[in-house]
Amino acid sequence: MNTYFDNKTVWITGASSGIGEALVNELAKKSSAKIILSSRNNEQLYTVAKKAGLNTDRFYVLPLDLEDYKKMPDIAAEAIEKFGKIDILINNAGLSQRSLAMDTDIEVDKRLMDIDFIGTVALTKAILPYMIRNGGGQIAVVTSLMGIFGGPMRSSYAAAKHALHGFFDSLRAELYTKQIKVTIICPGFIHTNISINAVTGNGSPQGTMDDATMKGMPPDVFAGKMLSAIAKKKNQVSIGGQEVMGTYLKRFFPGLLAKIVRKTKVV
Repeated sequence: MNTYFDNKTVWITGASSGIGEALVNELAKKSSAKIILSSRNNEQLYTVAKKAGLNTDRFYVLPLDLEDYKKMPDIAAEAIEKFGKIDILINNAGLSQRSLAMDTDIEVDKRLMDIDFIGTVALTKAILPYMIRNGGGQIAVVTSLMGIFGGPMRSSYAAAKHALHGFFDSLRAELYTKQIKVTIICPGFIHTNISINAVTGNGSPQGTMDDATMKGMPPDVFAGKMLSAIAKKKNQVSIGGQEVMGTYLKRFFPGLLAKIVRKTKVV
């Protein structure tokens, strides 16, 4: 990370647990960055900030619900009012899925798109005018390997993540002359509660952890690699275990990847 994040204001969504919490911890320990923590869980955000050892002048808790995307302009204005600028926005919050496409209620499909795609886009659009006015900045978005190739039980989740890739690749080109960098982060299996919180076909949480997620990369290790990629201003990076090989198979051997995916255990 070097000193890239020093004296910057970093806004992290989904900061109350998992990858978001790990990002807060890493930045608190290894930089002088000011951090805005956002998620739906206001109380847990304060707990994360306290555990990270952040002084009150280094953090601000700003609750948000990506599903309520029409409020993003007001929330962005509040963030700017607190610290005067946002140098880096890390779009990390999201919701996963564990259900067959044909068994998933269309309202669940819509909710996944609203949270994982529309909400993220709305927040990004809300903060961009301030970044442009400030002379530049960086947008990081956490998608998934499912944003590169699909898999069973993830149809709408994969669709939303694919949509993020299309949007942020286009946005990167549009902002080239505005000194705003866009970094897409594609996690593989990371040991978080993502599968526990994932929605099933009727919208209820799955409530259990997948075996692959249980064996996934520790979130603190992932956070270090992710922040390094952001500091290097990479366009896109995949981070995980052997599952990352799927990105290369998708590009060079798509038929082979399709065969592997078809044999994937449906959980």
